Amino acid sequence: MTDLLLGIGNPLASDDKAGLIVAELVYAAAGDRWTVILAYTAPENFTGQIRNVAPDLLVIIDAADMGLSPGAIRTVSPSLISDAGWGTHQSSLSTLTSFLAPACKEIVIIGIQVLSRDFGETVSPRVQTAAHEVAESIIRRTWSKFLPYLP
Repeated sequence: MTDLLLGIGNPLASDDKAGLIVAELVYAAAGDRWTVILAYTAPENFTGQIRNVAPDLLVIIDAADMGLSPGAIRTVSPSLISDAGWGTHQSSLSTLTSFLAPACKEIVIIGIQVLSRDFGETVSPRVQTAAHEVAESIIRRTWSKFLPYLP
């Protein structure tokens, strides 16, 4: 069984780095059970690697503007990605997931609501707390507790 975590984000855009924080936490605590990729703002650069691994489970973590309170966590259907304010990447996550779907048995997308994407390395406390909660849920495989995003 191969599980792969794709952390997405910009480390110089405040809360946008939430996906990277989650990936680093999971790697530190459970790197023996998860293949972890820090994709930064170009997840499409890792499609070949992901397709070669052909994971049973691909979990994608990213910051999003879903119109919720900062730090809110939601699972997001790939079909709703454009409605959830995803857009600091080179290409859309809906295109990415469509391309990767044939190689992955299951794809889970988790979004963390940002407070700010302003220039800077400081993450807001609520987003930092949410990133730790998401990492713990991935390690324990309990992400189903998060509500789905409904626009």
